[in-house]
Amino acid sequence: MTPYPLGLQLDGLRVLVVGGGTVATRRVPALLDAGADLVLVSPHITPALQSHVDAGRLTWLARRFEPGDLDGAWLVHVAVDDPEAAARVSQAAAERRIFCVRADDRHAATAWTPAVTRHGPVTVAVLGGGDPVRAVAVRDTIAEELAGGAVDAVAVPDDAGPGRVALVGSGPGDPELITVRGRRLLAAADVVVVDRLAAGLLLDELRPGVELVDASKIPYGRSVAQEEINRVLVDRARAGKFVVRLKGGDPFVFGRGGEEVQACAEAGVPVVVVPGISSSIAVPSAAGIPVTHRGVAHEFTVVSGHLPPGHPESLVDWPALARLRGTLCVLMGLKNLPAIAAVLQEHGRAPDTPVAVVQEGTMRDQRTVRATLSTVADAVKEAALRPPVVIVVGPVVDALG
Repeated sequence: MTPYPLGLQLDGLRVLVVGGGTVATRRVPALLDAGADLVLVSPHITPALQSHVDAGRLTWLARRFEPGDLDGAWLVHVAVDDPEAAARVSQAAAERRIFCVRADDRHAATAWTPAVTRHGPVTVAVLGGGDPVRAVAVRDTIAEELAGGAVDAVAVPDDAGPGRVALVGSGPGDPELITVRGRRLLAAADVVVVDRLAAGLLLDELRPGVELVDASKIPYGRSVAQEEINRVLVDRARAGKFVVRLKGGDPFVFGRGGEEVQACAEAGVPVVVVPGISSSIAVPSAAGIPVTHRGVAHEFTVVSGHLPPGHPESLVDWPALARLRGTLCVLMGLKNLPAIAAVLQEHGRAPDTPVAVVQEGTMRDQRTVRATLSTVADAVKEAALRPPVVIVVGPVVDALG
C-alpha cells in the first residue's frame, strides 16, 4: 500500500521507545528535538541514552515492556531486534490504536520513519516505499542541493573509502553547524564511532546498515576507555570499513583526536581530520558574547577545567591566567567552578569580573547564567546548571549589553 505522508506535532505528547541499543540511540535525539515527552523502556541502555536520562530529557523504565506502558502514548518506536518481543509491542499498540514504528520489520509496522535532512526550519523527509537505501540516496541528493552543490548521491568523497578513518568535528551541538565536508563523509560511513557531545540529530540521517559504536564519556560516570576507542577505529578500518569518528566541537580541542591519529598512524591506517567549530568560541557567540571585542579584549585563552586548581596532574597555570587581561574560556569546568573562581580572585582577578556560564550552547535547552567571579558559584548552584557548559570570564561578557 502507498503510505500517507504526515508530519507529527509531538511537542508535549507522550512517545514510547522500546529498546535501549544503537537504534534507539539514533532515533531518540530527533524525538527530543520535536519536544516529545519521551519514555524509554529497556533493561539496559547505551551511555549516550544514559546521558539523556541524567540530563532529565527522558524517563527510563529499566525493565522489559509491559502493555500498560502504552497508556497515554501517541506513538511508539520499537527498537529491538527480537521479532517476538517487537510483535508483542505492536499488537498492544494496535489494540490501543497507537501508531507503531518497528525497526526489525517495516512491513509489520503501522508507521515508517523516513530518511530525513534538516535545513533551518525546513525538514525534508523521503519515504522509500520499502527501499530505505534508495530513500537515503534521494535524501542525500536533496541535501546537497540545499547546501548549494548537487553531487551524485552515491558517489564516495575522495577522502573516504575502505580501510580509512575520518575524524570529524560535528561542532558545538546544533547539527547545522557541522561542515559540508564533515556531513558528506558521515553520509558515506560504514561505521560511526560517536561521542556523547556530538550532534545527536546527525545520527538520524545515517544510511541503513551503518554500525553505530557508542563511545560516550559521561562526566564522573561510566565511559569507554580511550584505548578501546583506538582499537575499534583500527579494527574496523583493517576490516575494510570506512570509519567516521564523530566528535563534539573540534577533534583536536580537548577531544583526544591527536591520540586517535597516532593510533591509526602506528597501525598503518590512513586517517583524515575534518575540523569542527569549537564550543569554546561557538557557545559564547550563541549566547551573544564575543570572545574578543575592540577596546575590551584582544586575546582569549581556552583551558580545561576538568581538574581542580592545584591538582598534581593539571597542566593549567591558574595564577598566570589570573594576571591576564583577556578573555578566559573554561571547558569541562562546572564541577570545579568554585575552586576556579577562588584561585582567579586570589591571584589578581577582580571579584566583580563578569562571568557567564552557558549550558548546552546552540541547542534547544541553551541557558545562560551571568554573574561575577565572587557570585558565580552560588548563582550556578541556584540555577542547577548541568554539563556541558562553557564558562566565560572577562569584560566581554557585558560588551554587547
